Amino acid sequence: MEKFTKIEGVAAPLPLVNIDTDMIIPKQFLKTIKRTGLGVNLFDEMRYDREGNEIADFVLNKPAYRNAKILVAGDNFGCGSSREHAPWALLDFGIRVVISTSFADIFFNNCFKNGILPIVLPQEDVDKLMDDAQRGANAVLTVDLESQTITGPDGGSISFEVDPFKKECLLNGLDDIGLTLKHEGEIGEFERRYAAAMPWA
Repeated sequence: MEKFTKIEGVAAPLPLVNIDTDMIIPKQFLKTIKRTGLGVNLFDEMRYDREGNEIADFVLNKPAYRNAKILVAGDNFGCGSSREHAPWALLDFGIRVVISTSFADIFFNNCFKNGILPIVLPQEDVDKLMDDAQRGANAVLTVDLESQTITGPDGGSISFEVDPFKKECLLNGLDDIGLTLKHEGEIGEFERRYAAAMPWA
């Protein structure tokens, strides 16, 4: 998993509440077990019409936001089913940070496991960042995980909270497999002792 330290990029505004995981990545795209290739279908039913043409007024189809790295969204982001494909699709598109007033628990935890930082802020702070994000190509935010700050295009700064363990995992690029491999030596030693003590097993 790629390490997360500081992200500087355009923030896209998506002021909708209750964006569920089926809106993030519709069910017909869940057949794959690969983590790549899903970005093109992120928010598929909002980005494309029935003929597969882009809907021009959807935020991620606008030229200013095509390379957005940050998403500022409405309340209860990531609700619905627990599909891990949702953070995969966001990450494959290039989104590394999602900011909202609240997240569904499973989606929230899946983000950390896939290198995305979900940030919970009070409504007034989200409103300010939403306003910043509506500046188009000038909507550049800097998210610094080490200092736990978001700096806006005017230089103003907002602090955010993050679980220390999850922060450490993101800073070091450690998913569940990476965490396990940190103990590879101890696991190997246990297996050697186990095999010597119980050769019949």
